[in-house]
Amino acid sequence: MPSIYQLKPAFQGVLRPLVGALARAGTTANQVTVIAVLLSVAVGLAVGTVDDPRILLLLPLALFLRMALNAVDGMLAREHGQRSRLGAYLNELGDVVADAALVAPFAFLAPFSPAWTAVVVALSIVAEYAGAMGPLAGASRRYDGPMGKSDRALVFGALALWAGLAPLPDAVAWAMPAVALLLVATIVNRVRGALREGGTR
Repeated sequence: MPSIYQLKPAFQGVLRPLVGALARAGTTANQVTVIAVLLSVAVGLAVGTVDDPRILLLLPLALFLRMALNAVDGMLAREHGQRSRLGAYLNELGDVVADAALVAPFAFLAPFSPAWTAVVVALSIVAEYAGAMGPLAGASRRYDGPMGKSDRALVFGALALWAGLAPLPDAVAWAMPAVALLLVATIVNRVRGALREGGTR
């Protein structure tokens, strides 16, 4: 299924000079991963506690930076010999924590429902777990869409930008159930893709 993730190679090409400079400066992939998680948690807490809609404008920036840092840590690991077992854990667990931290504040933003926001957070965790389990089925780590990490960043970044500039209309409440349904499709696609790739039926 199509996903914004397919644009990652071009994005990495833009970041490659920066990644090279970071590697020469001694920056490690694990350090970048931890910074991305801490940034996400800090912004999530700020957006969830500050009673000013303009604070929502931090979310699009944080989501973009998080995706950039996620690409940087992967490139440092793969292209600069920094792969490690600890890094594998930090990468997968950090993604889940950062994702939840940046989506959770929508539970307190009208017209979204706290229940539907919780469902989206839970399904996002399952989707990432389904992707990470690919190697257990003899396949690669799966990034199938239509609602992967990059797609969620785009959706929630756009919603946060809109809400930071003007109140959201009630009709936008459908966005959470729609994202939830797309996440279910993503989970199914990742499992199917891994089974096909691994030669298992």
